[in-house]
Amino acid sequence: MAQQFVQAKIKGDKVVVFLKPTCPYCTMAQEVLEKYKFKPGHYECVDISNHSEMDSVQDYFLELTGARTVPRVFIGEECIGGGSDVAALQRSGKLEGMLKSIGALQ
Repeated sequence: MAQQFVQAKIKGDKVVVFLKPTCPYCTMAQEVLEKYKFKPGHYECVDISNHSEMDSVQDYFLELTGARTVPRVFIGEECIGGGSDVAALQRSGKLEGMLKSIGALQ
């Protein structure tokens, strides 16, 4: 069930952030991404803290991405990492190009 949940969320040409609201790295990822103007429906934050299968979801993150921590940030179906990774991509100027490559920006 966790696998189907994650796969359904990351399917398509959007940015998805799996997070827990109390996590400072999750907040960092959100703050970076909220600087961009996304097309409607192309940016979603998914709070897994109250998900009935949170542990299974995080176990699937480990299998899929090599880490079970949050945030797990996906651009399209590719995981680009967590909060520090998103911030580093933004600082390097690469993040905007990645967002444009999937047609997520207005």
